[in-house]
Amino acid sequence: MFTGLVCDTAVVERIVPRQGGMRLTLRPSRLCVEDLSPGESVACSGACLTVVERGEGLLRFDAVPETLSRTTLGNWRPGTRVNLERALTLADRLGGHLVQGHVDAVAEVVGRAAEGQGARLAIRLPPGLAPLVAEKGSIAVDGVSLTVAAVGGDRFEVALIPETLSRTTLGEVGPGVRVNLEADLVARYLARLWQVGKGPGGISPEDLGRWGYGEAR
Repeated sequence: MFTGLVCDTAVVERIVPRQGGMRLTLRPSRLCVEDLSPGESVACSGACLTVVERGEGLLRFDAVPETLSRTTLGNWRPGTRVNLERALTLADRLGGHLVQGHVDAVAEVVGRAAEGQGARLAIRLPPGLAPLVAEKGSIAVDGVSLTVAAVGGDRFEVALIPETLSRTTLGEVGPGVRVNLEADLVARYLARLWQVGKGPGGISPEDLGRWGYGEAR
């Protein structure tokens, strides 16, 4: 589990194909790789990957075909910069929002404009994700926790503060760049509850009340 608060960026140093997947070698900018253990989870631009090797300033991860087909990882090349976030501990503050590192969709940035000292990005909204994206709600873009500033029919917008621009790869993205999206965890489960409840024998208001979602009637 993550919060979408990026702790470092890394550069892809090497990519080795492996049985339909690939092994990624990343060099973090500041993160001490010796502090991480093999088997530890790290969000790499929003995709939860497992450390398989570390040392000499490098981290290595394996990405399977499923990950490559559902994220931007298949387009990474040596020199690509990615966002890094270590998994939460129970003692951490939840400064962003709950992020699983399970990418829901890949979408294209369709606009970028300066906004004060920051910037505003417009991102195409995949139809399947549209019910889960709401104005003032949360979304993870390339692993960065952001607040949705506006939602239209086929796009949504996020506002980036200078800190985000300087500390993450979003400072470099513009129209045509593809990014990983993960919808808010709570929104996903509420949408599922609503979907299941519409069918015969579905979930009733009384059921929701018993489970703690409002009061039973």
